[in-house]
Amino acid sequence: MNPSSKTHCVIFDCDGTLVDGQASICEAMETAFAGADLAPPSRNAIRRIVGLSLPQALRELVPDASDRQRAVVVDGYKSAFFAARTEGRLHEPLFDGMEDLLRRLHSGGRTLGVATGKSDRGLVSCLRSHGIADLFVTLQTADRHPSKPDPAMLQAALAEASSTPESAVMIGDTSFDMEMARAAGMRAIGVSWGYHAPEELLEFGACGVANTMAELEALIDG
Repeated sequence: MNPSSKTHCVIFDCDGTLVDGQASICEAMETAFAGADLAPPSRNAIRRIVGLSLPQALRELVPDASDRQRAVVVDGYKSAFFAARTEGRLHEPLFDGMEDLLRRLHSGGRTLGVATGKSDRGLVSCLRSHGIADLFVTLQTADRHPSKPDPAMLQAALAEASSTPESAVMIGDTSFDMEMARAAGMRAIGVSWGYHAPEELLEFGACGVANTMAELEALIDG
């Protein structure tokens, strides 16, 4: 670890930050909407809500739908995603260079965590499939917390990591991640390879936006 850095705990979002799962997310959402007899939103609209918990995401996508219709979509999405995973169709590749960065941070003494809108099952499966689950000491998901940008996930992560807001940083690709970090009193760093534009990330509180893994590592050290 850089001895000049005060950042000891690094918490990552998953989809759009660690892995690129947009195709699988969009396909599962389209299947779920079809099962509820609803017209699917555009893929751009779907990408915009990645990171929110499913109920909150659907309130954003179909505000005029009934609670019953949204519940059907939630169940359909979970079923479609599970089927894709069990049938070997799920595609969630790590972004290029991410594994090397995680291993450098870990070997340098950083405490790593994840705060994501994924389910517990989905997150653990994703991390295990890439052989990186053992790098993280805290995993926080939408199964056990309010949706982003509520700071509950980060507060729980800090407690499990025995860290403080001042010594931690949140890495994410959406305005929800930036808002969540700000609400928790933490520094936030955006990445440009995800689902919201760099200008949005800066507007909602990012101290910087990384375009490469090298830039991200430098911002973490900063």
